[in-house]
Amino acid sequence: MQEIELKFLIPQSRLKGLVHQTEVQSSKKTPLAAYYFDTPEQILAKAGIGLRIRREGESWVQTIKAGGDGIAARVEHNAPLAKEQVQLMLAADALLPDLTLYQGTSIEPLLANFDLKKLSKKLIGQYVTDVMRTTRLLEATDNDHTDNKNIIELAYDSGEIISGSKNRCPIQEIEFELLSGELAFLFATTKTWCKRHKLCLSTVTKAERGGLLLTGQAHSPAAKANFRHFNIDKSTSMPAFVRAAVHNCLLQILPSSSAIVAGSMDDEHVLQLRIGIRRLRAVLKAFKKYSEYINPEWLPILKQTQNLLGDYHDLTQLTSHIEPELVAQGAPQVDWETETNKIKITPIDTVRANDFQLTLLELIEFTMSDASIESRANKPAIDKLPKTLYKYHTKLLKVEQDPRLDTTEDETLHRVRRRIKDLLYISEFAASLYSKKKSKRWLKHLIKAQKASGRYRNHRQYQQRYQDKSAIDSQALYGAGWFAAKLVKDNKRCDKRLSKVRNQATFW
Repeated sequence: MQEIELKFLIPQSRLKGLVHQTEVQSSKKTPLAAYYFDTPEQILAKAGIGLRIRREGESWVQTIKAGGDGIAARVEHNAPLAKEQVQLMLAADALLPDLTLYQGTSIEPLLANFDLKKLSKKLIGQYVTDVMRTTRLLEATDNDHTDNKNIIELAYDSGEIISGSKNRCPIQEIEFELLSGELAFLFATTKTWCKRHKLCLSTVTKAERGGLLLTGQAHSPAAKANFRHFNIDKSTSMPAFVRAAVHNCLLQILPSSSAIVAGSMDDEHVLQLRIGIRRLRAVLKAFKKYSEYINPEWLPILKQTQNLLGDYHDLTQLTSHIEPELVAQGAPQVDWETETNKIKITPIDTVRANDFQLTLLELIEFTMSDASIESRANKPAIDKLPKTLYKYHTKLLKVEQDPRLDTTEDETLHRVRRRIKDLLYISEFAASLYSKKKSKRWLKHLIKAQKASGRYRNHRQYQQRYQDKSAIDSQALYGAGWFAAKLVKDNKRCDKRLSKVRNQATFW
């Protein structure tokens, strides 16, 4: 059975109104006590598998969750347990799941890499969740099929995760699970609730939060771009290709956005979220003609979010990394407190913004929609990709070779860097359909050019900040001079890397 649900965190200021909406006459309250299991080495968690035994009112259920799309869909198997047997195990402090329940089920292939007998012997209790769940059903009749009802279970959870006698983590979240009907109803409903209560998407499961509690971490590490699960082939249609690319970007975006809305101020979460959004923007621009369901309103919201995160990240990098590095090399201390205090919009404010959250919801809906119903569903992406890649390659060469442009100028440098990134990101998505050797060589040179231009851009920005600061603080002149010297080498390195790209044979 595949579970399709969307989970949200609730701003404290909206909690009272949301609880009022969940506790209606038809709603039901159920105490849930769940015991989670894994090996001491956490091999199930590392494989993306969650295993629990949960008391649901007067009943006991063993549940395993695994696989899925990494965003809203997971494979779930529930097996009712005998209440008396569970109580006996609890009394003897010997509660353990029964892995033989999965023989001959849809879950069995997901456990194929494990020796279930050995695994059973290694399983131990990890943590417990103690939650009061309030549920209500949201229903609507399908206008096209009056006998087919759209049904969503809304579940508001309030409680805590407990590990040992002292480690505790509060739970306060709301989930929307599609029980029957169309995906469109799930997303239309969640968008309405998101607008009304300013909800924030979270992909962090209770099992993941329990694992973090065990290790003393507040948030999961930031996710980087990963093409391991980017499954396309030469028969993949244009609409399916762009959906797969957007989905891949969301796998990088959502873990960091989830951490930030939960309170993370970690630089790496901000950085990887920015990169994920930048990759997504490149995909939506380059492949906009691959699908008729791409909404042009997504791009300005994504760009605004990326820019706000960038302004914050650039200044925090300056104060937490660049300034200490200069001081360690003998530079006089420069106080950046005034500039820091001018930042009014933090990453948490940026990511919690309702327009960004609604855009994420629409993007998830797009990736889960049916590509086969589109007019271009019979056109393989590989037939269109060479033209797309050539267009972006030409754009880069025109900027880089234009004799009217000086590549040391900020605007031109920005344009060169932007076009390198666009070409790099779309090349990464196309590469798996072409010669591995040629595409690997091509990507290597593009990555080097992107890093060189990025370093050049960063140093120019820092040089300008220190130069501007020197007007009111002469101690900033050291930093301005230090970065000016670096820019000479940066310029040469950038030209060299761009030359390699210009002379490199394309892979398509």
